[in-house]
Amino acid sequence: MELPAQVLVHNAIMGLKGAAGTLLRIDAHGYYELNLSFGDKLHRALLPIEETVVIHRRPEETVPAAAAAGELEIER
Repeated sequence: MELPAQVLVHNAIMGLKGAAGTLLRIDAHGYYELNLSFGDKLHRALLPIEETVVIHRRPEETVPAAAAAGELEIER
């Protein structure tokens, strides 16, 4: 995932359930650095990795059934 990334944030400590945010950095000391909106203001937040789930807002592209079954021809 390239940063910054638009994410959905879940964190019980903050009461966040799918809150929209921007993941700015993943720190080696065990926290996510995010921008989150509270009301009409944008705030920088540091949330612990162990207590936080971040989900990329854009879903992954699906693989066609033929490719998944190994029937897709790949030109080399």
